[in-house]
Amino acid sequence: MAGSGRVTLNDVAAASGVSRATVSFVLNDDPNQTISPATRERVRLAARELGYVPHGIARALREGSSRIVVLNVDWGLEGNYSRSYVRGLDEELAAHGHVLFVRHGHSAPQATQQVLDSITPRAVLWFAEPYLAGHEPSAEDWKSGFAGHAALQIRYLADRGHTSMAMALPDDESPLTGLRLRFANETASTLGLPPLTPFVVPRPRIAGTKAVEAFRAAHGDVTAVAAFDDDVALRTLTALHDLGLTAPDDWAVIGYDDTEYGALVTPALTTVHIDAEAHGRRAARAALGLDAGDITQVPGRVLARDSA
Repeated sequence: MAGSGRVTLNDVAAASGVSRATVSFVLNDDPNQTISPATRERVRLAARELGYVPHGIARALREGSSRIVVLNVDWGLEGNYSRSYVRGLDEELAAHGHVLFVRHGHSAPQATQQVLDSITPRAVLWFAEPYLAGHEPSAEDWKSGFAGHAALQIRYLADRGHTSMAMALPDDESPLTGLRLRFANETASTLGLPPLTPFVVPRPRIAGTKAVEAFRAAHGDVTAVAAFDDDVALRTLTALHDLGLTAPDDWAVIGYDDTEYGALVTPALTTVHIDAEAHGRRAARAALGLDAGDITQVPGRVLARDSA
């Protein structure tokens, strides 16, 4: 074994009884080499037992990039979508010999370029980009994508007899708010209902309460609120409490993206749960240039609790 204590290709070759070149072909999944399944398994077993770890710098020089995939995340860190998306992305990359590197928050272009120059990543991804990119959703998008998840809120409220609805929005600008409202209104139109009336529920608490109070005074016909996310839904429930009102008696409130906090409040928050593990796995396959046809996306579902 090498004097440094690091397991090398030579060590794996000696343990598996094959040449160093054969070990390299097997561990790099070289499609141009014909190696028997038994030999491949013997090499991989020896590598696992010895704890062989590829030398990242050497591999990067040979392949032109490292086996690192960078994910930039600048929104949506609280909900189940982000948790399941990152889990699926990480597990799928690992299954193909790659490592996920996650960067949180907005970064200056210079800092971003410094990271890219330092690690030479195989690919750079932006969180949930395929999920959010479609402004003209397909049938699949309406089933298990952004449009379909937005529609779940409206259909759930309509099924419970609500015909006049509002959409509670955050006070920070987001390119997603317009799309969410659009998809919600398209769903309402399909159901023969009027468009949702949007309003902002800002921070801090007192400002949110005043906003809800003013909106209720101006829109007494509204009986249900579809919130942009669980955070906005919880602000809305807090405002109702501060005004001496309750959900769902005075307003039915439904959240979106199932943060852990929604189950801890009273009344417990009804919300949309999104399992995005398949989205993450598809993103990993796309980054590696692999087919993802066998990965099936799971439709979202409503977690029916007490607030709506």
